[in-house]
Amino acid sequence: MSKYSNVAHYQDFSELEKILAQSNNQYDMEKITRAYDLAEKSHGDQRRVSGIPYILHPTSVACIIAELGMDTDCICGAILHDVVEDTSITLEEVSKIFGSDVAKLIDGVTKISKIPFSSREQQQAENIRKMLIAMADDIRVIIIKLADRLHNMRTMDCMPEQKRRDKSHENMQVFAPIAHRLGIKTIKDELEDRSLQYLDPIGYKEIEDALLLSEEGRDKFIDSIKTQILEKTKDTIGNVYISGRVKSINSIYRKTFMQGKTPDQIYDIFAVRVIVDTVADCYNVLGVVHDVFKPIPNRFKDYISMPKPNMYQSLHTTVFDNNAIPFEIQIRTWDMHYTAEYGIAAHWKYKLGMGPEGNKDSKLNESIKKVKEMILDQLQTEDVTELARNIRNDFAENDVYVFTPKGDVFNLPQGSTPVDMAYLIHTQVGHRMMGAKVNGKIVSIDYKLKTGDICEIITQKVEHPNKQWIDICKTASAKSKIRSWYKREKRDENIVEGKQMFEKELKRNGIHLTEEEFEEFSHKILLKKQYSTMDDYYAAIGYGGVQLWKIMPRLKEEYQKKYAHNIEEINVPQAPVKRHKATSGVVIDGADDMLVKFSNCCNPLPGDDIIGYITRGYGVSIHKRSCTNVPKDISASEEPQRWLSCYWEDESGEAFRSTLQITANDRTGLLADVTIRLSNMHIFIHTLNSRETGNGRAVVTVTIDVTGKNHLRGVISKLSDINGIEEIKRL
Repeated sequence: MSKYSNVAHYQDFSELEKILAQSNNQYDMEKITRAYDLAEKSHGDQRRVSGIPYILHPTSVACIIAELGMDTDCICGAILHDVVEDTSITLEEVSKIFGSDVAKLIDGVTKISKIPFSSREQQQAENIRKMLIAMADDIRVIIIKLADRLHNMRTMDCMPEQKRRDKSHENMQVFAPIAHRLGIKTIKDELEDRSLQYLDPIGYKEIEDALLLSEEGRDKFIDSIKTQILEKTKDTIGNVYISGRVKSINSIYRKTFMQGKTPDQIYDIFAVRVIVDTVADCYNVLGVVHDVFKPIPNRFKDYISMPKPNMYQSLHTTVFDNNAIPFEIQIRTWDMHYTAEYGIAAHWKYKLGMGPEGNKDSKLNESIKKVKEMILDQLQTEDVTELARNIRNDFAENDVYVFTPKGDVFNLPQGSTPVDMAYLIHTQVGHRMMGAKVNGKIVSIDYKLKTGDICEIITQKVEHPNKQWIDICKTASAKSKIRSWYKREKRDENIVEGKQMFEKELKRNGIHLTEEEFEEFSHKILLKKQYSTMDDYYAAIGYGGVQLWKIMPRLKEEYQKKYAHNIEEINVPQAPVKRHKATSGVVIDGADDMLVKFSNCCNPLPGDDIIGYITRGYGVSIHKRSCTNVPKDISASEEPQRWLSCYWEDESGEAFRSTLQITANDRTGLLADVTIRLSNMHIFIHTLNSRETGNGRAVVTVTIDVTGKNHLRGVISKLSDINGIEEIKRL
């Protein structure tokens, strides 16, 4: 029997009335009834794909909304959410009858279906963008949308297999992460489980069967634990409620099938949940639990003193019972429990029909403010196809908690870097960042922060973020703030750089246009991309708002359809001289399309005399001729045929890593001076370390990106001007 088999697929208006009657909220039943009457009349004889009367879908969605405890307008919006799109009723009519709030909710939920897009991916992304805009105005929009999507998943069996899979992927990438960030666990878990059922039905069935087999034993085990805890608390702590909970099938799936764990390595497949009246009782129960059962080291988490970003609060501890069976215990108050299950929606019970801004619950307002800020950060993304990825990154379940030296705690998505931390602290801190220390040691900019790290951002007086940070940072917020700075401060440079990049890509893709044809071609680009002038478009390319690798295939296709007559015929000589070009700006004689990697033993740069060596399975390894690993006499080596003649392409334009060893007088501020000088030259730093040599000297080792040997000479020259530096060697 499925975990969700008892969930009603369709619920009518009478069931909605029962749910509302049992609620503690005050509802305007007359308004809700009018909304139902209009929806029933408007949908008329319309039916779902399954043949069920259409009106049962909006009433079922309204039941989900009512179970979350939402207000009157939200329930009306759920009942009417499809009338504007699927019937003759207009938004103006809805606004006139039910008010502007209900009309805004319906408009926010309504899908985009009449705007032509160049691809299904772009249409999906535009739908998400519109939804986010509506969310930023009123969080209730996404709550209705989540309920709508959940009911669609409950009734998805009648749809074609591909559509079921497409919707399931969208749930995993967009809707489940949003439900998690809003803290609505009931919807998140069911959305993920039902999606997994279509994405991997075999894996889902295996886990479901295993849970069903263990159900009887699990119930007995939980009853035993419950008895032991109640026996110890009956005289000291009142109103202790204990229940068992089973981890969602998708969560178990991620740990078993995706992380390679066995069920006995997952300590929280099932847990005992203890609910009490006060926070003090939570900690008292924790003491009792650790007295009765043996706690497992490093498995205690205090989410009461340090709540999750989605407002979740509980004490978590993993313990052994008398038979050495590990299990998790969660301890919380009733308010924490409602928030854990329903998130932001749980707090609407305090509103009594007022709009979100009229709510006196400061925690709710603060949570809504944070979510809105995250949503607005997503909307800064100019490439709409990045939206789903950004949501998945920023709204992901696995956050890390990082401290400042002053003890302030910040939560960031897993995989975040000090750049993300800097921009989360403040935009100006991010713009002035020149380095970072983690746990007292200088780290590279792309260091992945971990929970418990103490991160100190090193800043300079002037603002100058590095454009390469966009590819390093994790959060959409940091990316958008860096792009905005370059968009605002470096427009002229962006236009020049963007134009060069665009023309180079056109040439590389064989697109040759006359001046007249280019004007027509560019006009189409502006219409599609919604830029006023080509300079705006070039600037967007320059600061990273437009990514050429994504749009060039479509531009090339359009060019070939309309301007194919311009494709030049190339006369190939009878005996051409072949110059086999590999990647990374290196030309290799006698090897075509070979994978190229640069050896770490000598780190060759453009301008160095180089030679290639054919490795086994890893392409051609490029060495400096002077490298100790290159035989002085190639012909006398063991396998001379594996050494290839190669040379640098005239202009590679790529970045190469180079490591410098700087010897200097040991003094305060030496590292800062080196970092500032490199930052002023817009040099990207991969690693930076220092050590004392014991004779009043210090050695600084820094790995940076340069474009070639001449560029490196210039960097060394400017670093040599720093006070106290005696020698700089390239390693």
